[in-house]
Amino acid sequence: MATVRLADIIEPQVFTDYIVQNTMEKTALVQSGVMALNAVIAEQLSAGAHSFNVPFWNDIGNEEANVVNDDPADLSTPNKIGSGKQLIRKAFLHNSWSAMNLASEISGSDALARIQSRVSAYWERQMQRRLVASLKGVLAGNVANNSSDMVLDISGAVGDAAKFSATAVIDATAELGDAMDTVTAIGMHSDIYRQALKNDLIDTVPQSDGSVIRTFRGLAVIVDDGLPLASGNYTTVLFGAGAVGYAVAEPRVAAGTEVENLPSAGRGGGQQILHSRLNLAVHPSGFSWAEGTVDGESPTIAELADASHWLRVVERKAVPLAFLITK
Repeated sequence: MATVRLADIIEPQVFTDYIVQNTMEKTALVQSGVMALNAVIAEQLSAGAHSFNVPFWNDIGNEEANVVNDDPADLSTPNKIGSGKQLIRKAFLHNSWSAMNLASEISGSDALARIQSRVSAYWERQMQRRLVASLKGVLAGNVANNSSDMVLDISGAVGDAAKFSATAVIDATAELGDAMDTVTAIGMHSDIYRQALKNDLIDTVPQSDGSVIRTFRGLAVIVDDGLPLASGNYTTVLFGAGAVGYAVAEPRVAAGTEVENLPSAGRGGGQQILHSRLNLAVHPSGFSWAEGTVDGESPTIAELADASHWLRVVERKAVPLAFLITK
């Protein structure tokens, strides 16, 4: 029986391009506009170093205007504009999958061909997990460093007052002050989504392709069970457009996709291994990465969720994020 081998059906460069493109387009967070492809991040992913700085200008102040007079010796004093920078951390990632040729022979189908078809979805999930972990870190850092001014926690209330509701969402959005109208999407755990459905808070907008868009009071709804759930307390996240910048690229030196054949494995039956590599950066707007302790060359998902790695470098209203914690 002849077996079509992975090396016969895959073009590494084409496959890598396909993975990168799908990873950038197909997650719910990307489709909602919460994550914005950032050209600076994309460019820097192909450069050296573990991290890079993105400088920014602050807004001009709101000092009272001068009251002019006719005294030529009374000179005005110009104000200045401030600046800052966000440190963005790169992640250099790899995974691989293998199968014995004999297993494919006996099963009548190629196991690695199936693996190949799922690699793109794997990286989509990885990017989403790294985003959720970064949001956890930002939330924890805000509690530790900024007096929880991005968080509304009603989980300690009694009865229905502790549960998710339209009123609670409005109050959480108000954490943005007069920038509250910048919120465009809401991310929630499926348990919270079920509560919202029962309370008739979810609307659906039919699309021409037969699908529907879920909305909550006009906000795009993102349902993800990766969002924090601890001791019965759920974290719901409110996003403004471009709340998170990101980019994905293939490595500059190593091949993004490699097929490794080990003919001697299985006493000569052979083994095939598919290697996949991506460079990735996911960064919440308005925050700077604080290196601290990172055990490896790139932060793990657990390290992204560590409060000590995130420092807010802009005023509260300039961060298009808010968190609601409920039962």
